[in-house]
Amino acid sequence: MDVAGQRDKRQWRTELLARRAAVPDDIRAAESAALVTSVSALLADGPEWVAAYVPVGGEPGSTAMLDALRAGGVRVLLPVTGPPGPLDWAEYQGPGSLYPARWGLLEPIGPRMSCAAIELAQVVLIPALAVDLRGVRLGRGVGYYDRTLPAARAQARLIAVVRDDELVERLPEEPHDRRMGWALTPGGGLRHLDGN
Repeated sequence: MDVAGQRDKRQWRTELLARRAAVPDDIRAAESAALVTSVSALLADGPEWVAAYVPVGGEPGSTAMLDALRAGGVRVLLPVTGPPGPLDWAEYQGPGSLYPARWGLLEPIGPRMSCAAIELAQVVLIPALAVDLRGVRLGRGVGYYDRTLPAARAQARLIAVVRDDELVERLPEEPHDRRMGWALTPGGGLRHLDGN
């Protein structure tokens, strides 16, 4: 616990990962289906590019979210990991275009684009363990997104994708944390975060 008596990031991560591991498969599948419906609503604004991710290790969502975006005419960027630093990207071309990468991730096999490719995205779907009502995101602690998001266009919609109970009142924040403007949850859909 920190001086104020609140959980630190490590404690939050431990608790949230344990909760995710306990989610039954049928609930996980229902939440994934709900997220497909919610992500389809993003098409109303007509983005040309969306940066997203392939869920791993209990993260909410599925490749069906990516397929729904592509079916709506959106080009989808997926991260390609390398040494710690900003993420590179490649375009998603469907489930058959993914290969197993380190940390259990699935990454696209297409031509690798530099970290600057995130500038193409009008919408960025970001994996998170939790996000608070101010937009403070809790990731896994490796720092890839902390190093990547400063390159996103200023007007891009940064959306943390979390389970409903992972949208919390307040998380610990550090100076390097980039706040999210929205949360996407299975039960609540897309919700604007107030930033205060």
